[in-house]
Amino acid sequence: MNKQPYSLKVRPLNLPNSYSTADIFSHFADKPWAMFLDSSDSQHPDGRFDIMVANPIATITTIGNSSNIWLQDTDQSQESSNDPLSLVQDLLEKYMPNSQVMPPQDIILPFMVGALGLFGYDLGKRFEHLPNKNADEYSTPDMAVGIYTWSIIKDNLKQQFYVCYLDQFAHPSVEDIQQLIGNDKSYSSFSLTSQWQSNMSQEQYTQKLSTISSYLQAGDCYQINLAQRFSANYTGDEWQAYQRLRTANQAPFSAFIRLTDNVIMSISPERFLSVKDEVVQTKPIKGTRPRSDNAIEDQQQIDSLLSAEKDRAENLMIVDLLRNDLSKHCQPGSVQVPQLFKLESFAAVHHLVSTVTGKLKKTSSALDLLKGAFPGGSITGAPKFRAMQIIDELEPNNRNIYCGSIGYLGVLGDMDTNICIRTLLCEQSSNQQTIHCWAGGGIVLDSNAKDEYQESLDKVSKILPILSLNSTSSLLG
Repeated sequence: MNKQPYSLKVRPLNLPNSYSTADIFSHFADKPWAMFLDSSDSQHPDGRFDIMVANPIATITTIGNSSNIWLQDTDQSQESSNDPLSLVQDLLEKYMPNSQVMPPQDIILPFMVGALGLFGYDLGKRFEHLPNKNADEYSTPDMAVGIYTWSIIKDNLKQQFYVCYLDQFAHPSVEDIQQLIGNDKSYSSFSLTSQWQSNMSQEQYTQKLSTISSYLQAGDCYQINLAQRFSANYTGDEWQAYQRLRTANQAPFSAFIRLTDNVIMSISPERFLSVKDEVVQTKPIKGTRPRSDNAIEDQQQIDSLLSAEKDRAENLMIVDLLRNDLSKHCQPGSVQVPQLFKLESFAAVHHLVSTVTGKLKKTSSALDLLKGAFPGGSITGAPKFRAMQIIDELEPNNRNIYCGSIGYLGVLGDMDTNICIRTLLCEQSSNQQTIHCWAGGGIVLDSNAKDEYQESLDKVSKILPILSLNSTSSLLG
C-alpha cells in the first residue's frame, strides 16, 4: 500500500437550513452497505453529530466462527476463522494506518473515515464459551463492518454539514452532494401485512420470570434481562418505515443500516461505549416509567422513578458490572462514576441513566475495550456470563442484532457505539419479508411479573403501533 502520508480532508457543505442528513441519505438508502448514524433531530446532548457512509472499500461479515472478507480493489473474498475484531483492526491498518493519516487542523469531528457497522449480540459467543441452543434462523450476520474512506457529517450544534475523505480514494465531491438537493428520491410505501405476534404469551413470560426468580434466590445471579420478540410480515421499503420511527422517537443513538438482503433500524436512546482522546464513557440505562400526555401524570411517573429503590438498585448493579468491564482496558484508578441515576426523558418513556468513565490504557485499543465489555451489561444482567447462559436457556429465539451494538471506529482511534435496544431487524426470504422487534427488562428478586411485562410493552409503545396495520392494533395481534 501507499507509504506516503494519507491526507484526510474536510470540506464544508453549504446546504439549505431546512436540509437534514436524512435528506441526503435518502439518495443512498437503497444501496447495500449504506449506513446512517442518526441523532434523529433530538435535543439530547449526545445527539450533536449525524454520520452517513456508503460504498466501502472492504467489508467483513461474520457468521458463527467464520468471517468473509471482501476487498474492493481485487473484488475477491476470503474466509477467516480469526477473531472478528482483529480482522477489523487489520483492515484499518492495511488501508489507513493511523501513523500515516494526517488529520485536518482545528476541526473537531467524530469518525470522518474508518470502520463502521453492526456487532450482533450473538457475536459475544465468539468471546465467551456460551451455549447456543437455538437454531440460527436469521440471515443477518453476527457482525457486518465496512471500511469507509469518505463520510458526510452534520454538526447539529453549528448547523453545518461536512464531507470528509481520504484524498487517495474515490469520493463524492462537494458539488456532487450539492447537486442532490431538490432531486428527491421516491421509495415504495411501507406497510405491515400481518399483525405483530410475540414469541411468548403473557403466561409464558410470567412462567419464565418464576424460573428467573428461582435462579436469583439460589444466588446464580443478581439480575437477568429477559426479552420477548415481536414479529410481523411487511411489504414496501424499510427506509420509509425508518423515517416514521425516527420522527416519532427522536432517539439520539438511532441508526439505519442496509446490507445486501437485510436492514437494521435502531431507535436506541442508549450509548454503549465511546472513546475520544483516550477518554472512555459508557451510559447504562436501568429504570423505566411510561410517558403520559397529561403533565401532572407525567410528573408523577418521574417522581415515582426517581424515588424507586428497586430501579436504583438495578442501575447500581449494572454500574458496578461496567466499572469492572472498563477496568480491564482502562488505567488503574481512572474508572469513575460522575453521574448516577440521572433522569432522561424520551418520547415513550423516562429512564434512569448513569455515566461511567475511564482513561484507556496505552497498551489497549478501542477495539480491545469493545471486546472486553461486549455485549453491554445493561442488557444481560449480572454476573454477565451466568446471566447470558440463563437468557439462552429461557428465550426461544436468538437475539441477533437486538442488544448488540452499532457504531464506528474512526481512523484516529475514536469510537462510539450504541446498545441496540428499540431495534428492528428486517429480513427477506424468497416468499416474504419479515420484521422483528424486541423488548425486555432487567429482572431482580423483587420484580413483579405484571409490571415487568407492561414495562416491556411501554418500551415499544412508540415503535410497534407506528408501523401497525392501524393505530389501534394490539401489540400482540
